[in-house]
Amino acid sequence: MVEFSWFDLGFLMAAGFLASFIDSIVGGGGLISVPAWMATGVPMAFALGSNKMASVVGTITSFLTFLRSGRVDRKILRYMPLAVIGSMVGAAIASYMPEKLLRYIVIISLIGVAVYTFIKKDWGGTDEMKSLSRRDLFAMVGMIFLLGSYDGFFGPGTGTFLIFGFLYFGYNFITAAGNAKAINLASNIGGLAAFLFLGKVYFAYAIPMAVSELIGARIGARLALRKGVGFIRILYLTVTVVLIGKQVYDVFLK
Repeated sequence: MVEFSWFDLGFLMAAGFLASFIDSIVGGGGLISVPAWMATGVPMAFALGSNKMASVVGTITSFLTFLRSGRVDRKILRYMPLAVIGSMVGAAIASYMPEKLLRYIVIISLIGVAVYTFIKKDWGGTDEMKSLSRRDLFAMVGMIFLLGSYDGFFGPGTGTFLIFGFLYFGYNFITAAGNAKAINLASNIGGLAAFLFLGKVYFAYAIPMAVSELIGARIGARLALRKGVGFIRILYLTVTVVLIGKQVYDVFLK
């Protein structure tokens, strides 16, 4: 049984606010919130499950903010169930995938994302969306399912990868971020459902943290919409570099 601490609760709420603020714009909030949970000494399974519960609230808030502003392609919403299913599948097979191997894949992928985004300076400034070919549509559906699965059994960088994927299909940075929130919300719901079923959510911390994530996500999403593409691109590159550093540390230095 987890021993309740007011200090730990305050610490988690502060971490949740900052995590959801960053995550609502470019993803990567788990880099802040998951280590915060681990620092409190909460068992890992409860840390992951409780973090998912708080993250769902923050993601809902930022998703609705982007949606109301017209920065989500509503056609993407029809594919959200794929991310839910993928996340549940990912959670189920988590124990069968060597974590270190997955981290190697993530590091290589993130480096590629960072380099390509940095070089292509005009990428994401304006929409270049055209009607998707059948091949592109299958590729997008596959991306949504696979990244939903990835979020279910590992998670770091999911939002970042989703933004990159939607950029590839011709969306600008702001709409790509909005689309990513829709899919990330679905994958978070799938993961939370699995953790709730397993009884791995510590509500005494998760519910107050969810409130702080709601506030952080709302502020972050509004700031992204107000500041525009240039701000998101810089923050996107920054978070991607931090993600790379965190994964390199965990694999080679920890």
